[in-house]
Amino acid sequence: MNAVRKALATVLWYAREVTGETEYERYCARHRHHHPDAPLPTRREYQRLRTLRRECESPARCC
Repeated sequence: MNAVRKALATVLWYAREVTGETEYERYCARHRHHHPDAPLPTRREYQRLRTLRRECESPARCC
C-alpha cells in the first residue's frame, strides 16, 4: 500500500509541475524571502501580472 501511495504522490507532483500549478507557490516563497514586508498578490493578481509580463516580452509579430 505504501508503494501505491508513493507512486500516486509522484504522479500528482508531476501533474502539478507540468500544468504550472506550483509556479504561484514558488513565487510566493521567493516573494516572502526577498520582500518580507510587502503584501503577496492573490493567485488571480499573479496570473494577471504574469500574462502582462509575457505580452510585453514577446517579440513583435507580423500577424
